[in-house]
Amino acid sequence: MIRLLHCRVIAIVCIGLGLSNIPAAAQIGGQQAFSFLNLPPGAKTAALGGVNVSSRDSDPTMFLSNPALLNADMEGRLALSFVDYLADIKQSTAAYAFNTEKAGRFGIGLTYLSYGKFEQYDAAGNPMGEFSVNEYALSVADSYTQGNFTLAGTAKLAVSGISGNHSVGVLADVGAVFKHPEQDFTVGLAARNVGYQLKPYAGASREPMPLDVQIGASIKPEHMPLRFTITAHHLQQFDIVYLDPNQRGQLDENGESIKKKKTVGDKIARHFAVGGELILGKNLNLRVGYNHLQRRELRLDNVSGGAGIAFGVMLRISQFQLDYTRAGMHASGAANYFTIARNLNTLFTKTQ
Repeated sequence: MIRLLHCRVIAIVCIGLGLSNIPAAAQIGGQQAFSFLNLPPGAKTAALGGVNVSSRDSDPTMFLSNPALLNADMEGRLALSFVDYLADIKQSTAAYAFNTEKAGRFGIGLTYLSYGKFEQYDAAGNPMGEFSVNEYALSVADSYTQGNFTLAGTAKLAVSGISGNHSVGVLADVGAVFKHPEQDFTVGLAARNVGYQLKPYAGASREPMPLDVQIGASIKPEHMPLRFTITAHHLQQFDIVYLDPNQRGQLDENGESIKKKKTVGDKIARHFAVGGELILGKNLNLRVGYNHLQRRELRLDNVSGGAGIAFGVMLRISQFQLDYTRAGMHASGAANYFTIARNLNTLFTKTQ
């Protein structure tokens, strides 16, 4: 049985690595399909900087960031997450983890992102009513644990739609986690969103997938109520700095615009997100996170606001776990993440 599970996980990993050989674009933004798959799936991930592959607990939304985070504490738990982004953009996510005697531990997730309604006009400017824009993805993950190591893979079907015009893609995540046998120390590695666009939009060519290779670690020092986490993302590409060539900078003594230049320090810093949790007990945690890439890309010329900075709280009431995060997206506003989770096994047992 163990060999069978091992072979299945290895097969998923091999498929993902094979798909990763498909060429990808040089830039990480604006030239990829299904970029919504890189958005935080739940309030906890958002509170820890927006990316995390090593925080291992009972929150089933975490396996959508790294399938190897599936563990026994998630068993039978259902999490529902809602994100209120700027304007009318809203995201909903459902994640459930369960264990089977013959097939191992699985996770199922469904993410739906709506961009709201838009006015439609013909070439002459005549109104033609409204149309909607939305995207969704179905994810199925399987994990295998041997000792202190966990290997896992996720298969995903992603669909994007604009006014009846649809694009379809198949993707995979592959991940690994090492958990220290004695200390609260975890290291995670994941290659996310390797895949292929089966069907591009009508009249458009195929686009690359939003590949993101990540590695991170989480540690709680002994006798301290703090847990720290650091994650490096987009490791497949060193230079992820974008400088707008049309942006006017400060003027020199001759009245010429001084163009900004890339620095090695900025190139390195944009790859990292850091977070921390203040553990005030089993029922209350406070969280804070910082993402330097978001900070640099979402700030204005003269003010950053709260871009790239997130604050969150976790509260357990009876059998329910409630998570809330407010993540700065821009100087003009922030996104609000809400996640509620419960163990369905205990619910059905009490009902019976």
